[in-house]
Amino acid sequence: MDIFKDSKVQFAIDAVREAAILADRVQQELVVESLTKGDRSPVTVADFTAQAVIAERLRNAFPDAQLVGEESSADLREAEGAKTSKQVTQFVNTVFEGTSEKEVWEWIDQGDNEPGKAFWTLDPVDGTKGFLRKEQYAVALALIEDGEVQIGALGCPHIRKGHQIDIGGEGSLILAVRGEGSWVRPLRREAEWKALSVSVQTDRTRARLLRSAEAAHTDLGSMDAIAQHLGIGSDPVRMDSQAKYSVLASGEGELLFRLISPKSPDYKEKIWDQAAGSIVVEEAGGRISDLDGRDLDFTKGRMLLNNRGVLASNGLLHNEALQAIKATQA
Repeated sequence: MDIFKDSKVQFAIDAVREAAILADRVQQELVVESLTKGDRSPVTVADFTAQAVIAERLRNAFPDAQLVGEESSADLREAEGAKTSKQVTQFVNTVFEGTSEKEVWEWIDQGDNEPGKAFWTLDPVDGTKGFLRKEQYAVALALIEDGEVQIGALGCPHIRKGHQIDIGGEGSLILAVRGEGSWVRPLRREAEWKALSVSVQTDRTRARLLRSAEAAHTDLGSMDAIAQHLGIGSDPVRMDSQAKYSVLASGEGELLFRLISPKSPDYKEKIWDQAAGSIVVEEAGGRISDLDGRDLDFTKGRMLLNNRGVLASNGLLHNEALQAIKATQA
């Protein structure tokens, strides 16, 4: 089939593109050098704005569709959230002119669902710290049916061709469809879709690790031990958000670990943090599992309750990476 003529595929493309460009506008206008430490207000505005716009686009396109989103309007309805609520409404009005604050709240809360048999899941801004540093983040949208991701789309405003760091450049729009492959095209201009394919590297000592730029998001000691066990000597590629999955799918990295931080030993991944990225990797020829080699289970609600962390790879090095995890975490 011509996947780009499928109505759900086209919706994912259009919705993520629009939301990513809008989130980037929020980033450029609200993230300033004088931002106080811990002030998440700009990313909060972008989160709410992107979720409101995609939720309303989804309702218009598929009235019976279910959305499972990260955000809720509860904080915006409180007095402390009044300023943020007004900013969100102003940005939403650049897309839907004449929208009231109350309507914006209602649109955001369209994502306040428990997953059903078929649903869309959204992380409106994945990569909070990257967003605040004016670096990498992604808008991530996925369609899940019967526990399997069918469509995944990533809007990455600050990478080019799916893998090249390009702050303020043309950005990348990444799409994956079950059984049809992974693709990339520029975010900010029309161009042909280019197929993505993972690296064919089989020498584990030459593997390139993709790691979060934030140390708090992982177990640094275990990560170093795994890299040493595998014999990897090169410095890791550090990048926030599911943009890392696009880099891996583009063949510019081989291994990506989501280890459990010792500070949060019971942490479980949220489905919107993995759904879109997982199918992008798989459809590019890679493999994704948890740290024990189990498939990611998207049937247990809003979290991956049956999984422990995440391992993504080019597939060829997956088993060796699992063995390294087992050997260093015994």
